[in-house]
Amino acid sequence: MASPITPPRGMRDFLPAEKARREHALGVIRRSFAAHGFDEIETPVAEDIERLHSGLGGDNEKLSFSILKRGLDGDDLAGAIESGDLLSLSDLGLRFDLTVPLARFYATHRAELPPVFRSIQIAPVWRAERPQKGRYRQFVQCDIDIIGEASQLAEVELITATAAALEALGLNDCTIRINDRRILNGLLEYCGFDETRWPQVLISIDKLDKIGAEGVVAELAEGGADAAAVLGGILADLEPHLAEGGVALTVEAITGILPQGMDTDAVAGLESLAHALDTLPPGVGLRFDPTLVRGMGYYTGTIFEIAHPGSGSSVGGGGRYDGMIGRFLGTDVPAAGFSIGFERVVDLIEVPEDAAQDSVVLVYDPAVPLDRLAAIKSELIARGSRVRLDRRAKNLKGVLDRAAASGFRSFAFVNPDTADASELELKPLG
Repeated sequence: MASPITPPRGMRDFLPAEKARREHALGVIRRSFAAHGFDEIETPVAEDIERLHSGLGGDNEKLSFSILKRGLDGDDLAGAIESGDLLSLSDLGLRFDLTVPLARFYATHRAELPPVFRSIQIAPVWRAERPQKGRYRQFVQCDIDIIGEASQLAEVELITATAAALEALGLNDCTIRINDRRILNGLLEYCGFDETRWPQVLISIDKLDKIGAEGVVAELAEGGADAAAVLGGILADLEPHLAEGGVALTVEAITGILPQGMDTDAVAGLESLAHALDTLPPGVGLRFDPTLVRGMGYYTGTIFEIAHPGSGSSVGGGGRYDGMIGRFLGTDVPAAGFSIGFERVVDLIEVPEDAAQDSVVLVYDPAVPLDRLAAIKSELIARGSRVRLDRRAKNLKGVLDRAAASGFRSFAFVNPDTADASELELKPLG
């Protein structure tokens, strides 16, 4: 018996109806982002391996797919295994996100770009994840970024444009949770964690929704039980607020749930941001969540994440990453970005019926001359319809069911005596 022929694990095929659904959603997102003044760019799927492993991608660097150098032989492989340096076998890798490629893109083309550059990138990325529901090894990200704007205008524009895209997709009841890496760092300092451990501590806190406060404390206790215990007490106090999705973005509410001594500029900045965003669509709310981490190691300031009751995981996120581009240019450039998790969002939306183009299946008799069949099809296409030809079969129901599943709305029979499109009798499908 032949083995099943399937895509690689964590990667998927899309049948026509699902592909059409995805393209509809991508079109809505693209149009919404473009309306807010962002310009679309494209970068290669592969980047230099050193760039992908430069410490900018956090834990995702461990999930990157490497591309072997050409011309390797057995001695190369044996030497790399003996030295433990398997990365020396690769010179390129598949991108694991769109932000690192954007930073490289900006460094390459800075002289050709405006002082404040607003970009759209919508493209697949690859991570060597353990495949499970909602997690794939190839998936699409929808990113917008603003480079060169140091003020909160960048965050305001990013959040406003993303909220507009969510509204256009018909996603209501979204909550954008907001935090600031400076507040997180202050929290870790207050607990007594050594600064060299902060990245690892943040990785543990980022697992809070999966392993709970006790799990976080247990994971951190080995490297400093006292500091972990202090953090555990803070997390326990925060638990009622986290169950409600966070607190209001006001200085009073934020300072009311945090220890004394947090970065006052960061706290005031969050309140200022909330004031600037008071015109968001009614289906999008803002909340402060002091445990929000965002796993990427490159975030330096404000961070945000989208939650939706229909999804068990975040459906988007981003933040400010002022230090990344300086790694390539040698001079710091302010930057911030927001990414919609397309694979999770597309499962939550309903495609409106009027989003489909007028479409018709011509069920033709084999005796119809080819030139007449082609002329009738061309006439309908010229009117703006999508047209498919299907040979009439004994199982007519099967033909029509497949057409309906592919998104066609109507059908018509083409008989040997059908002269032109005006003689077709269109009937609804479904």
